[in-house]
Amino acid sequence: MIPESIQHYLRRNRVRFERYWHPHAVSAQELAEALHVSGWRVAKSVIVLADRQPWIVVVPAAGTVDLQQVRDVIGARSVRLATEAEFSNHFPDCEVGAEPPFGELYGLPVAVDESLSLTERLLFRAGSHEEALEMRFQDFATLEWPLVASFIQRQQRQAVGIREAVILESGAESHAPA
Repeated sequence: MIPESIQHYLRRNRVRFERYWHPHAVSAQELAEALHVSGWRVAKSVIVLADRQPWIVVVPAAGTVDLQQVRDVIGARSVRLATEAEFSNHFPDCEVGAEPPFGELYGLPVAVDESLSLTERLLFRAGSHEEALEMRFQDFATLEWPLVASFIQRQQRQAVGIREAVILESGAESHAPA
């Protein structure tokens, strides 16, 4: 279940969202499979330590964070993936591994891969391995004011660029889970 603190945060800020129950899914790619959507349509929160400061880096489930790119964009000397022990206390009401991208709520800066800014709606886990949340990207950006840049590996950026062009041309992608 999505924690009350997250629901209250969104309602207090008048953000419309939809909730989707699904079979237990640990990874974001499993979440995409459970909801029958592309892994490029599901966003995942990756917690990194940049000069010992935790950041939430939000990338597509099918993507891999490029730590060098994160380091360069945020101007850190060192960046590495955080261990669960290093970040779980920042999300006390969430299941470990289901961290939401709400840095304002949890006191952490947020960076978002630019490919996600091209989608109308974001679908992501919000504290639970059995329920997902969907909201407009514009509402998310207004709520969080994330740093938006390219944070996935180069070959994936190229694939996303080609994929986005095809979707925009055909208009074939659905914006709601099946």
